[in-house]
Amino acid sequence: MIVLVIVVLSMVAVVGGAWLWIGRGVPPSKVLELIRSHLKGDVSTLATLELQGNVEVREVRIGFQVAGRILKLLVDEGNTVEPGQVLAELESGYFEDAVKQAEAALEARKAELLRLKNGSRPEEIAQARATTLARRVAFLNAQTEFTRIQKLVGSGAVSRQKFDNAKAVLDEAEAQLRAAEAYQKLVELGPREEDIARARALVQQAQAKLAEARRRLRDCRLLSPVSGIIQTRVHEPGDYVNIGEPVFIITLTNPVWVRAYVNELQLGRIRPGMTAMVRTDTYPDRLYQGRIGFISPVAEFTPKTVETREIRTDLVYRIRVIVEDTKGELRQGMPVTVIIPLSSQGRE
Repeated sequence: MIVLVIVVLSMVAVVGGAWLWIGRGVPPSKVLELIRSHLKGDVSTLATLELQGNVEVREVRIGFQVAGRILKLLVDEGNTVEPGQVLAELESGYFEDAVKQAEAALEARKAELLRLKNGSRPEEIAQARATTLARRVAFLNAQTEFTRIQKLVGSGAVSRQKFDNAKAVLDEAEAQLRAAEAYQKLVELGPREEDIARARALVQQAQAKLAEARRRLRDCRLLSPVSGIIQTRVHEPGDYVNIGEPVFIITLTNPVWVRAYVNELQLGRIRPGMTAMVRTDTYPDRLYQGRIGFISPVAEFTPKTVETREIRTDLVYRIRVIVEDTKGELRQGMPVTVIIPLSSQGRE
């Protein structure tokens, strides 16, 4: 009879504990697993570790990637923002002008490259040939005049100075003919491959400058990189801000990080990945599901050089619990209670 009473009381305790776990948000399948483990004699499966902690304050300070004067601010403190949402804008006149200049420079570079790739026009070749022909005629005339004067200078019919002048005219005509022939050859051959390659590189350079100008124009709009709540509005319209200077401070809301501490004796009972539940004084009957995401590898307080066994147990280690708070009920800095079922499995 006594044995029967003990068995009944044991079953009542197990079932009562199971209903307590269900009320705390543990899935029924997990509760069944705990009951099975308990009936097999592993009483530690129903043990928990309770810690005190605080919701961590995580902030993102965002500013423009270009300097300028603020035109307008589209959100205020307390507003909820989403990734990609426009928060503020700068005056964009200077940046629009820079884009137009870059576009014009690119068109000029493209035209130069196209001219070189197309080569010389037929009219240019004809003009070069005509210039060469005219220089050749001038050279032949100068050569004839020089030959005539050269025959007369020996007999004294012409002066030595006139002979020298005729020689200079002949040399000049010959030089001009050689230059015209060289130019005609260049026109007929067309531009060099090196010139075309240089023009192509200048086009790519102009394209990069245009892309940079357009990116700077886009950066006149400040976009939110994260989901959160505007905690602080640092500037007002009309303020001039430098690159990276904070305009808004955004508080991150989900997932929520909870900071708690465990002592050295508790450290060996937890590991990353273990299930953890969070409870607040505001909602004492509500549990928030989470998991241990981080355990500090070092103690928060430096141990003494010589320490006793009792002093060693006073060292604490910081842990981080990652909690899903889709309703936004956990506020930054809020004190919470962390409940860790020691039967939950973490990463080895």
